[in-house]
Amino acid sequence: MTGMATRITSTLRDLGLPLPGGQTYRVAGRTVLITGGGAGIGRALAHALHQRGAIVALVDRDEAALAETAKELGDERVFTVVADVRDRTGIADAVGESAERAGGLDVVVANAGVTPSPATLRQVDPAEFDRVMAINLTGAFNTVRPAVDALVTRRGHVVVVSSVAAFVPGPGGAAYMISKAAVEQLGRALRLELAAHGVSVGVAYFGVVDTQLARTTLDDDLLGRELERRLPPPLRRRITANQAATVLADAIARRAGRTLAPAVWQPWALLRGLVNVAADAYLADDRNLHRLIHDLETRYTGGSR
Repeated sequence: MTGMATRITSTLRDLGLPLPGGQTYRVAGRTVLITGGGAGIGRALAHALHQRGAIVALVDRDEAALAETAKELGDERVFTVVADVRDRTGIADAVGESAERAGGLDVVVANAGVTPSPATLRQVDPAEFDRVMAINLTGAFNTVRPAVDALVTRRGHVVVVSSVAAFVPGPGGAAYMISKAAVEQLGRALRLELAAHGVSVGVAYFGVVDTQLARTTLDDDLLGRELERRLPPPLRRRITANQAATVLADAIARRAGRTLAPAVWQPWALLRGLVNVAADAYLADDRNLHRLIHDLETRYTGGSR
């Protein structure tokens, strides 16, 4: 019975569902490193964890945004380092500096990411595709790898920020979807590999979070708005960066293996194999989507199809 209870608890944790008792991982007094800490979810998470007593080490390539965030938080329990997650040496130095200044690392949140303008794979600039992969995927690897030894020492926790984009159809946004699906697999591999060392790993999936990145891609772009309208109304529901941060902070507090918000995405996440087969078949024959794809491609060919 003990073995069965353990397996049930593990399954509930991986689903991001409430546990009967559950684990408690208090962040008060612990050091949490967050990439992309100068804006969006990263900035909001810094506030949420700092309020819970954590020492926050914030990494971002935007020095001004980091300084503003640090000023909001106050001088105590805050470290900032300017670095670009694409720069493997630079981010490794940032992780090392943060660990040295804080006396170690307990939690690492690989949050830095970018959303490209809508484009088909046929028309996307290869350099833009590479940029998305370098930030969203390789940047997560570059962040976690130099932190692993410090996390093993503290038996800490890792969070990689994926997206519901990892398991939904991605016409016009495939570069982002591909990168986030790969981040999911990065997190799952880390979870299995680091468990033997006492380090837990969580993968976070968010729907549309109302950040400047989302507004630029979806609200300020005509085709981006139409792509968003292709989602069923419940799935278009947005959450704020503060709401996402609260969900993520709560997940860290229980070493959750899986975090998803808003909850309306839960059925798709749990039934994604079956749902995606049906969705892909339907969308492949959808004439309205065909028109949208043609419009996207026309944008990049200057009017010819």
